[in-house]
Amino acid sequence: MPKTRKMLSDWKAPYIQSLMMLIETQSKETLANWAIAYCEAVMEPLWERDYPDDLRPQKALKAAREWLAGSIKLPQAKKEILACHGAARDAEGNPVAQAAARAIGQSASTIHSARHCIGLALYGALAVAYDQLGTVAIWEEIEQCAAAECGRIEAALRSMAVENEPNPAKINWNC
Repeated sequence: MPKTRKMLSDWKAPYIQSLMMLIETQSKETLANWAIAYCEAVMEPLWERDYPDDLRPQKALKAAREWLAGSIKLPQAKKEILACHGAARDAEGNPVAQAAARAIGQSASTIHSARHCIGLALYGALAVAYDQLGTVAIWEEIEQCAAAECGRIEAALRSMAVENEPNPAKINWNC
């Protein structure tokens, strides 16, 4: 059985490059709202299917929304986000749920640093691909499925992108 990858790692892939270019045009607030909304719609159900009683990912998204609304401080939100990352570690052996929780944690972390939103694509697209194809599919098929999901992720950002955003996030990708 092939080794299961935990994330997409080809930063030069056209579907990642295209998304990164769009991300660079948007504010941290827009990026956080987009990543959180996408996770609520797509990633949460993947997590909840196997871990319906573990609410750490949902609490991370809720805390990020509360921080965006100004109702909690960053240290409170970070506590919930770190707990979500713990949920991902605890889901070792379940690649779909683990990648979904990592995508949620990274997306919620966008409130702290805008570049974290790329985790939605790197982890989330892989979660969807594993969910649709299983982990035993050949990597090229998994990557093709993940690329299609990255297209949906980018389309979701385009649908809420602010044209000529006056305050785009300053992102150093470090990749």
